[in-house]
Amino acid sequence: MDRRGLLIILSSPSGAGKSTLARRLRDWDETIRFSVSATTRAAREGEVDGKDYHIVVEAAFRSMVSDGEMLEHAHVFGNFYGSPKAPVEAAINDGQDVLFDIDWQGAQQINGSDLNKHVLSIFLLPPSIAELKHRLESRGQDTAETIERRMLKSWDEISHWDAYDYVLVNDDLAATEAHLVNIVTSERMRRSQQPGLVDHVRNLQAEFE
Repeated sequence: MDRRGLLIILSSPSGAGKSTLARRLRDWDETIRFSVSATTRAAREGEVDGKDYHIVVEAAFRSMVSDGEMLEHAHVFGNFYGSPKAPVEAAINDGQDVLFDIDWQGAQQINGSDLNKHVLSIFLLPPSIAELKHRLESRGQDTAETIERRMLKSWDEISHWDAYDYVLVNDDLAATEAHLVNIVTSERMRRSQQPGLVDHVRNLQAEFE
């Protein structure tokens, strides 16, 4: 029986394990695809237009927003970023899950769209604030100033935890991964994701007549 794809939203404060778990989820099922964002910034070295980002001019981006062609969008450090609706809707109708690595504001916009019945939103919490800071420091990717900025932003992000369908405390990566896989597996069987059920029930009714 055919199923529709899920629009999977994964959010967390920086350092809570979102990127690692997103990668592990796709390793578990390689058919899950990342949503490719559109942006008005110039492509960086090594980025491929259409694969890493859809690079568009600002006028075109604004037009897509005004025409309702963006599921979510934001203005960050002088550039626009957003998720085009058409390819996500096509994937969902084709039974393919699409994964979004976005913040609570993007999640809120998507939940307000007409694709909201296919949304599965999951928020990751750290076991403690001290552990969150330790993880950021141990990555060795950011300056002390950047880490402090991320820590200051983390509480605002955490405060929106109750707007999500599921909340996982990532205190053990393997266990959290297992919970994530179980959630996706179960949600794929949600009634709204199985369009063939209507015809099947009608056929059962016909047998009674």
